[in-house]
Amino acid sequence: MARLLYLVHRLPYPPNKGDKVRSFHLLKHLSRDHEVHLGTFVDDPDDEQYVENVRSYCASLHVERLSPRFAKLRSLSGFVSGEALSLPYYRNLGMQAWVMDTLKRHTFDAAVVFSSVMAQYVPDSLPSLVDFVDADSAKWTAYADSHAWPMSWVYRREGRRLLDFERHTAARALRSFFVTPAEAALFTRLAPECDARVEAIGNGVDSDFFSPQHGGASPYAADELPLVFTGAMDYWPNIDAACWFATEVLPELRRLEPRLRFHVVGRSPAPSVLALAGEGVAVSGTVPDVRPWLAHAAAVVAPLRIARGVQNKILEAMAMGRPVVAADACTGAIEAESGRDLLAAETADDYIAAIRRLLDDAVLAAEIGRNGRQCVLRQYSWDAHLSGIDRYLPQATTRTAQA
Repeated sequence: MARLLYLVHRLPYPPNKGDKVRSFHLLKHLSRDHEVHLGTFVDDPDDEQYVENVRSYCASLHVERLSPRFAKLRSLSGFVSGEALSLPYYRNLGMQAWVMDTLKRHTFDAAVVFSSVMAQYVPDSLPSLVDFVDADSAKWTAYADSHAWPMSWVYRREGRRLLDFERHTAARALRSFFVTPAEAALFTRLAPECDARVEAIGNGVDSDFFSPQHGGASPYAADELPLVFTGAMDYWPNIDAACWFATEVLPELRRLEPRLRFHVVGRSPAPSVLALAGEGVAVSGTVPDVRPWLAHAAAVVAPLRIARGVQNKILEAMAMGRPVVAADACTGAIEAESGRDLLAAETADDYIAAIRRLLDDAVLAAEIGRNGRQCVLRQYSWDAHLSGIDRYLPQATTRTAQA
């Protein structure tokens, strides 16, 4: 058993969005065989109710409350210091004091860092394993292409500055992890000096939880054909995807089949997403359980145009046995075959054609749903993927707790 300091930028529960799904399952995996001391932030008051649930996995837990509004103001200091704005956003005196005090009281074997911004709390003397998940610097640079000045300038600056920090973090880590081989390769192209110490650890799905057997009652009207898109709807790639699909794809689909209705399901919908609600579009906000929305959909869509790594929302829908139509950029990161396990699309015409195929051929839709679940069962066990970190964890050592 190793003693580990685990630092996560957002409370790893409930597992209801991509980063929290991964960070929670990593916590479960680490706590099974090791002593875990977790430091994290709560940035959503709704998550307060889950703190004690998380504590059950930890030898100790420290939670700092983070107000996104004030954190954004604090991040502006990065323009003065010359660093990435993401770093002061997550810089917190209480978290720093807890880390330093915990390091004084215990001897740790390693730090496990989830999201590069949390690496700012780890001293150079402590070996670290860093789960970058995605190359966030490249994500910010991609955002710049979708925004006008001055935000395009801000996003490009953030991409450059954050890459500097990512390179520094990876250079001093024992090992760095990304969610797909493609994402790892992208990072090593940007940071070639880190090539020998970077690898991929894929995402998984809890296929017992996300199972057609747990679909529950339908949340949809009996006379509609529901298409559903799930995710955190204050996240720019999801906002962009929902708005694009509703304006560029849905009208033609509804002209061909008026019973179609596009359901946008997920927490904190942005104003531009809320504005979509109306004829043919429903915006739900937070739902207590996403599984019925997936299980009873005619099809699940993931029309992401700005995407990094494996999208949990796609794997979860496949695990629920529903036919999925997803962006080429997303399906390419999944070990699944387009046309058998799911359908890939890129343009509006692609989405229209793929969805029409599913609506016109119930046998095909059911077959793709079945194949998608079997693909998840074969390829996406959490334990199988996360075991990749185990060989870098120190073996049991003699440690003395320091008062």
